[in-house]
Amino acid sequence: MPRLTPLACGKLLLSLCLLLCLQTLAHAQGMDNYEAERKRAIELYEQNKYIEALPIFEKLAAANSQDREVQELYGHLLAATAITEKDAAKRKQMRARARTYLLRAQELGADNALLKQTLAGIPPDGGDAGSLTFSNKAEAEDAMREGEAAFMAGDMSKARKSYERAMKADPQLYEAPLFMGDVYYKTEKYDEAGEWFARAIAVDPNRETAYRYWGDVLMRQGKMDAARDKFVEAYITEPYNRLAPQGLIQWAQRNKVRLAHPKIEIPVNVSGDKDNARITLDSAMLNGKDNGLAAWLLYGGERARWKTEKFARTYPGEKAYRHSLAEEAAALRAVLSFVESQLKEKKIKELEPSLAELKKLNDAGLLEAYILLARADAGIVEDHAAYLKTNRDQLRRYALEFVIQK
Repeated sequence: MPRLTPLACGKLLLSLCLLLCLQTLAHAQGMDNYEAERKRAIELYEQNKYIEALPIFEKLAAANSQDREVQELYGHLLAATAITEKDAAKRKQMRARARTYLLRAQELGADNALLKQTLAGIPPDGGDAGSLTFSNKAEAEDAMREGEAAFMAGDMSKARKSYERAMKADPQLYEAPLFMGDVYYKTEKYDEAGEWFARAIAVDPNRETAYRYWGDVLMRQGKMDAARDKFVEAYITEPYNRLAPQGLIQWAQRNKVRLAHPKIEIPVNVSGDKDNARITLDSAMLNGKDNGLAAWLLYGGERARWKTEKFARTYPGEKAYRHSLAEEAAALRAVLSFVESQLKEKKIKELEPSLAELKKLNDAGLLEAYILLARADAGIVEDHAAYLKTNRDQLRRYALEFVIQK
């Protein structure tokens, strides 16, 4: 799947093109050869000749504003082409136009990760606020823009030379080896592509894109287990990025594998602030069954203590309370500690399913990984980067052992 933009994964666009091929349209008003031109635009796109395809898609989009796929694809092409434009005013105008077409596609029902990601990166006026700057080193910046222009025109040889020049000027520029790998992907030199994606990861292992691109390469080669592993790395590296799980989702569909987090329902809600924490209990906890549900009372109590006193002591450098990974883990372990004592005393006849799943995760040493990947809110998200730095293996194991369900 080819890349169209450096800041949002354009590899998903190939799936859009496949949709284009499947849909047959009547002649659009004012363009009798609409279907023929539509087919031609797609062929140019698949040949990596994006610059040649762009004016054809422009005519198609103007001729039929009801063609959702054409509207979306043209919007993505405009956004991608804007990256090659050095003039900030012209780039802003192009991005604003791209946004208009993408919004139109959304109105027509388009709903996918790439569309949302691209729209999120383009404000209404099309400005980029410096987000389209590759490097603060002028030579590397110019080389990257030249490379992107060559890539869009289908000149892979020139693109490769430009990216090489960018890497020499700025060895820490993540996009240079990333895009180099994409050039080799487009020319079907898959082993070389993987080598370049590995170089991008070496520059910054905390970005998901190179893992995901590498997974695409491996899946194209039929190396399904290796592809799965790379897609898992992408997911655990940036789990809150809409694009990060897309490769794993596609891999699962291809291999008829189900993806799901363990089903754990917590019958307690803690609200309020540090001066007035409120605990709300589900009535199911009082059903009298000997299944351990009463243990959830400890979850509410522990979280209330974090709100009122423990957070301030644990994070003295933070001015305001937030729900943290440490708090959630402590609250869940308080529940599990009670459950363990009840099991030892044989006071629980049959452990409630959510508690059983929670115990299994904790016994495997994956409770924090589960919280970060399955239960993270805005507060817990802040703890992901630090946890990833020292516990990547636990996140990986959680995804492989619990999320991928064969």
